[in-house]
Amino acid sequence: MSVELAVVMPAYNEGNRIYENLLTCAATLEKFCPSFRIIAVNDGSTDNTETEMRRAAAENAKIGIISYEKNRGKGYAIRRGMMASKARYTAFLDADLDLPPEQLEGYLSAMKERGTDIVLGSKLHPDSNLEYPFYRKAMTMGYYLYLKLLFHLPIRDTQTGIKLFSTEAIRPVVSAMRSDRFCFDIELLALAKKNGLSMEERPVVVRYHGDGERKTKIRLRTIFDMFFETFRIWRRIKK
Repeated sequence: MSVELAVVMPAYNEGNRIYENLLTCAATLEKFCPSFRIIAVNDGSTDNTETEMRRAAAENAKIGIISYEKNRGKGYAIRRGMMASKARYTAFLDADLDLPPEQLEGYLSAMKERGTDIVLGSKLHPDSNLEYPFYRKAMTMGYYLYLKLLFHLPIRDTQTGIKLFSTEAIRPVVSAMRSDRFCFDIELLALAKKNGLSMEERPVVVRYHGDGERKTKIRLRTIFDMFFETFRIWRRIKK
């Protein structure tokens, strides 16, 4: 594979910041991994996200775009991006950059040094540096306990939006997935465990930029669906 690292960045209605964030991410990756590709995925946005993505791609040839009209969910967007990766390593990163992309440098070094299949950021790592609302911290801990009860994963935080994978190891897992939305992460990691892939948690830096009331309302509105879908994934995987 000629490209060392691909970074998938899914986005839905991020037109007000996706142009700047894509160029910021590209400039950051250039500092420690000149052989990279950013795969920006427009998940059926209804604003100018696609236009702004194409504006960024016109400025930096290492930014590629996948776009489709119907909103399918973050999980579907990440799957599309990961299956399109031709790099040796594939990461995904939230498009809002609450998780600064420079963290991938340490993740990539750890993966190369130890040959781990998956390196993932964890808000519950003792060395993590978090600046985000209390309700989100409480949800992270509550969901961790729920997942521990169901899946017995060797990690504490499945939901943080920065993860790095060996592309060769993770591709069969991604191709077997069904979840399109918020439970994408837990299905991916539960299947990875079932397939015998190795995992390592790393500390994260979180700089919560917020988005007014919209993010809070979405989080509260979807919490029940998330717990229910997690249970459905557990029933499907345990068979």
